[in-house]
Amino acid sequence: MPRPRLDIGTYGKIRTYRTSTGYRATTLYRDFDGHTRPVERSGKSEAASVRRLKRALSEWLGSSGGDVKPDTPLRELAELWFETVTLDVEQGRKSPTTADAYRSVLDRHVLAGVGELRVREATVARLDRFLIALSRNIGVPSAKTARTVLSGMLAYAARNGAVATNPTRDTRRLSAMTAKVPRALTKQERTQWLEQLEADEKAVRWDLPDLSRFMMATGVRIGEALAVYWEDVHLDQGHVEINYTVVRVKGAGLVRKPTKSATGERTLPLPSWSAEMLKRRWHDAEADDRSASSPVFATIDGGLRDPSNTMKVLRQTRGSAGFGWVTSHVFRKTAATVLDDAGLSARVIADQLGHSKPSMTQDVYLARKVVDPATAAALEGLLDNRSN
Repeated sequence: MPRPRLDIGTYGKIRTYRTSTGYRATTLYRDFDGHTRPVERSGKSEAASVRRLKRALSEWLGSSGGDVKPDTPLRELAELWFETVTLDVEQGRKSPTTADAYRSVLDRHVLAGVGELRVREATVARLDRFLIALSRNIGVPSAKTARTVLSGMLAYAARNGAVATNPTRDTRRLSAMTAKVPRALTKQERTQWLEQLEADEKAVRWDLPDLSRFMMATGVRIGEALAVYWEDVHLDQGHVEINYTVVRVKGAGLVRKPTKSATGERTLPLPSWSAEMLKRRWHDAEADDRSASSPVFATIDGGLRDPSNTMKVLRQTRGSAGFGWVTSHVFRKTAATVLDDAGLSARVIADQLGHSKPSMTQDVYLARKVVDPATAAALEGLLDNRSN
């Protein structure tokens, strides 16, 4: 009966032989390429030769099997995996804000909850219990991010041969008990909203009335709106280029970075009332000696506005009677709802919002850099009165 083959990454029985200068220890080692190779080391004594052989095998295992082993703690695995996330950010494959979100959930929840487990101990059942408890005690959004982090970590472990499959994939999907129904501002609410902001000194100082108008006219995200420079606005043609977003990066401050994807880079036609508002603002900017390479919605000194601080002021000035539910994303939903009510297709609306769906064929084979001018016509009646 043939001798059973060694498992990958293991060695057989160690044998020792006396030599003219001492002892020689030898064994067979099955490498990660599947080949079985003899390994031997010598020493002045039998024990010394065995120690040297085992040390050599340990080093060989480390270099062949990578930095991750089945007994590697998840705490150590997390740092090795996060180095790949940092590299993705440096090479533009991930956003700095994504890395910050991963790091925050990793430090606050994942390491505290399962950091002391070994890779081989990270079973589906254990991870499932952790994620369910996290969703109940902290919230579904944090649990979803934790699941993404764990999936990335254990995928890294699988690539290094420390685990056969990624157990996170088999944990149950996390979802809120009740899905939120999208809500947009009605025509009457849009008028009341702007009147309320115009009457609030702080809201006016933070440009919230015009910022609200611009976001409802275009459907852009708040970071995208704050990243628009005057050189991106083409008043003669009546459109604006959306190519960037503003994010805060730890250690670097506010950064104007490219949008998430190629579909996020888009040229949007403007309804006439929005174009008139921008013309007025450009005259004011010229009077203040502002250059074309400055933000449309700038700080007092002409710099980039912080989206988080702007949203904070929005919450402070929206009041609680009737508008306590309004966030910056509501303006985006409002634009989408108006376009939908006008009978525009889902594809045109997705182009306006910078979404890549609904069809791969449309994404890959159709040129959609300039959005259908019908969007501007549909948004023409969004506000009762044009900007003065």
